[in-house]
Amino acid sequence: MLQAAPSMTTHPSPTADTGTDALDLIFIEGYTGETVIGIHPSEFHRTQPLVIDVHAGVPHADACDSDQIVDTIDYGVVRDRLDALMLDHGVTLLEALAERIAQMLLVDFGAAWVRVKVVKPRKFDNVQAVGVMIERRRHTSRPQGTASAGTQTGAQVLRWIGAGTVPQGH
Repeated sequence: MLQAAPSMTTHPSPTADTGTDALDLIFIEGYTGETVIGIHPSEFHRTQPLVIDVHAGVPHADACDSDQIVDTIDYGVVRDRLDALMLDHGVTLLEALAERIAQMLLVDFGAAWVRVKVVKPRKFDNVQAVGVMIERRRHTSRPQGTASAGTQTGAQVLRWIGAGTVPQGH
């Protein structure tokens, strides 16, 4: 069984520093998948395990009142999209993969805030895990000189359609 670094002892609080309205958090912790990713020649042609934690915040989810899955982020659909992403993400860095996951949640699922943690467990014999953790908000603009979120969106959507993992109503 794969084990990443211990999870944070508390769930994230995206509103603590911003003073914004509280968010309802939908999360997946400990998603495990195998994919080809990395910058070293030994990583180019073999899969390796990743462990991913995702937290997505939505302002007071309508599902709290309606009790209907269409009124929130369906974490089953998010998991299916992560499965598809493990098969075809086209990046070499964990940072870029985390960004793809964050943009998927912000754009395709309507999250207002996300935190994505991507870990390579036991990458080195004497290290439990290495990885990255990013946070994004829907209204945050990208720094100049970086690719826009829309650059890959069309191609990625077509890959998701081909894989049969188009998001359902959110």
